[in-house]
Amino acid sequence: MKKLFLAAALAPALIASGAALAADLPGRGAPASPGPVFSPVQAYNWTGVYAGVNAGYGWGKFQRGAAPLIGGTSGATIGGTLGYNYQMGSLVLGVEGDLNKSWERGGRNFVGPISTKGSMEWYGTLRGRAGFAADRALVYATGGYAFGKINASINDTVLPVQFSNSSTRHGYVLGAGIEYAFTNNISAKAEYLYMRLGSNTMFAAPYLTTSAYSTSLIRAGVNYHF
Repeated sequence: MKKLFLAAALAPALIASGAALAADLPGRGAPASPGPVFSPVQAYNWTGVYAGVNAGYGWGKFQRGAAPLIGGTSGATIGGTLGYNYQMGSLVLGVEGDLNKSWERGGRNFVGPISTKGSMEWYGTLRGRAGFAADRALVYATGGYAFGKINASINDTVLPVQFSNSSTRHGYVLGAGIEYAFTNNISAKAEYLYMRLGSNTMFAAPYLTTSAYSTSLIRAGVNYHF
């Protein structure tokens, strides 16, 4: 009888403690709280049209017969650029054109006196580009068609004779560079180009000569990507 009375007395306490414990446990159907959400960082995409400006320095020389007469040239260049890139994975292919003003000048003075001058007044290129992109960095090779205006003159006060020649010449250009996108729209580049323009007959006897013109260019530029 005492055991029955004790069990009856403890039953309400056991029921209350069980209810409290059940309230602290998560329900069977309760959804788990969501964890932190991570958004992947999107790699920069080089695809699109761009335009920009470039500036640099060039050093050139006349070839063959005109080499000893005129010698080397050097000077600054500045110009504008227009291009298009298409990216496939890490591979970036494109086409780029530019038109530039040049201050490459040179000449020599000989006894007599005899003086010569040579210059590249302007030049342009139309090139393909192929490169490897690592997010915002792009390393590329480039090459294609080149053209430019070459001037040359000679003044011999002994004979006396004076000749001048001005011609638009055509040739090729090869080079390589690196470009980095600082924002989604602005990138900067540094590149080296070797350009060779074709032969042209210059002057007349006794200074008749045929000469090509070649130059090396180091340029930096800024592009805006549309």
